[in-house]
Amino acid sequence: MTYVLQLHFSQDDTRVPPIPTWSPEATAAHLAHVRRTAAELTATGELVEARGLAEPATARIVRATGGEPVVTGGPFPDGKEFLYGWWLVDCADEARAVEIAARVSAVPGHDGRPMNLPVEVRELLPEAPAER
Repeated sequence: MTYVLQLHFSQDDTRVPPIPTWSPEATAAHLAHVRRTAAELTATGELVEARGLAEPATARIVRATGGEPVVTGGPFPDGKEFLYGWWLVDCADEARAVEIAARVSAVPGHDGRPMNLPVEVRELLPEAPAER
């Protein structure tokens, strides 16, 4: 079964300063945890993909209007929570996906303690069959 583990972050979380302001040691510990987790999940064949996203200020909302698309730029003041990144895992069951999500959530933050990011676990639906 394939699951997407969506990492969420809140701009209201004043406990965590922006990553670019972290010490080199804190950043290295954070990235080491991510790389170690990715390597272990790759070794078990469970990791499909893991990616982070650019800051919300770079986001664009696009709407079809029947003509030229309407593009709205960020930042979006009414959206204090945003998607931070995702891990796509192919594992035995939801229990294993939850176990992996807990490990991802525990990535060290600026102070070396686990960030405990909220991670949404959702099963990826199978592809729709192609028309013949």
